[in-house]
Amino acid sequence: MNSPKLRFASLSVVKHAYLNVAMAAHPRFDPVVVADDADQPDWVHARNQEFADEYNIPYVRDVERAIADYDVQVAVVNSEAERHCDLSVRAADAGLHVVQDKPMSNRVSECDRVVEAVERNGVKFLLWNRNRLPALIQAKRVVESGKIGEPYAVHADFYFAKDAGPRKDANQPKKPPINWLERQKEAHADGSDGGVGVDPMGELKIEGIYPLAYIRMLTGVDVRQVFARTTAHFHQACVDNDIEDLATVTLEMDKGILGTLCIGRIGAASHPDIGEIKIHVLGSEGALVISEARPEISVYYRGQTAAEYPHQRIADDNNFQLPEDFARAIDTDGDTMLNARAGRAICATVQAAIDSGRSGTPVVVP
Repeated sequence: MNSPKLRFASLSVVKHAYLNVAMAAHPRFDPVVVADDADQPDWVHARNQEFADEYNIPYVRDVERAIADYDVQVAVVNSEAERHCDLSVRAADAGLHVVQDKPMSNRVSECDRVVEAVERNGVKFLLWNRNRLPALIQAKRVVESGKIGEPYAVHADFYFAKDAGPRKDANQPKKPPINWLERQKEAHADGSDGGVGVDPMGELKIEGIYPLAYIRMLTGVDVRQVFARTTAHFHQACVDNDIEDLATVTLEMDKGILGTLCIGRIGAASHPDIGEIKIHVLGSEGALVISEARPEISVYYRGQTAAEYPHQRIADDNNFQLPEDFARAIDTDGDTMLNARAGRAICATVQAAIDSGRSGTPVVVP
C-alpha cells in the first residue's frame, strides 16, 4: 500500500488502447504524457492526441524530450508493430521499464535489439498477453499440482471471430489489391486492427503470441522446430497481401513435448463469443481441456445488435493482473510473466512457422 506511484509515458497510441487504459486504471501507474516522433503521419498524431485529450495529459512530438521533461519511470509502447521494438529500445536506453503491446515485432532481429537493451540497462520488460485469464490460471494450477502427471503433448485452437475486411471471393470481378495499412485504419472503428502498420501481417504474427504464450506457460519449455501449413482462406486482404488467415502448426519442444496449434481469423459471424479458443494438455496420468472463455454467461434479447457478443466473459481481471505483475517485478527486482527473451522466442517461433508454411518443410526456430 505504501509503494510509490510509477509515472508512465505512452509512446504512440495508434491501436485500440486497451494496454494504455489498463495501465492507467491500475493504482500504481499514472499516465503523465503521450509522446511520438514528429515525423509520423497525421493519422498517428491524431490518435495520439485523442488519447492525450481523454486523459488530460500533454502530447509531445518528441520521444526523448518527453522522457526527459516528465520524470517518467515506465514506457508503454502501443505503436504500429514495425515500430514496437525501436521505441522499446529507446525507452530502455533512457532507463525506463517497458510494457509493450503485441506482437513484439514483425522481425526477430528487432526483438534481439530489445533483449540486449533491456538486459544491458537492467530494466523490466513485459509483453502484453492473456496468461492471467481465469481458465489459464486454473489450468496452470492443475498442471503444477501434478494431477495429470508429466505433460507430453499440448494442442491449442485459437480461432478468432473477427473480420479482416471483404471476404475472399474468386467469383467477383478483379479489383485493385487491398492496401494493408488503409484496411487497418478502417478496422480501428470496430477494434479489429490488431495488425496495424505498413507491413502486412497474417494471423500468426497478429495473434500467435496468445496461444504460444499459453503453451509456453503450461509446459515451461522452448520450441525447437516447427512444421506449418498456411493459407489465405477467408479474407481478400490476406489474399492480396500474400499473408495467411488460417494455419496449422506442429511444434517440437524441449523434453520431447509435442505441440500443435490451429489458428485463424474466421469472421465475426462465425461464433457467439470472440472465437473458439481451447487448449488440450495430455499428461502421463491424465488430460486437461481448457475453454479460454470460461467462466461466461449468455445474454440474448430482442433488438440485440450484430456487433454484440451474446456470450460474455465474467470474472476476467487479466488487464489488472498484468500491471500488477509488472509492478511486482519492479518492486522486487524479479521477472515478469512474459519477459523480453520469452517474447523473442515466441516471435522466432512465429517466423519459423511462416517460413515453413511457405517452403513446405520443417524449420528450426532461430
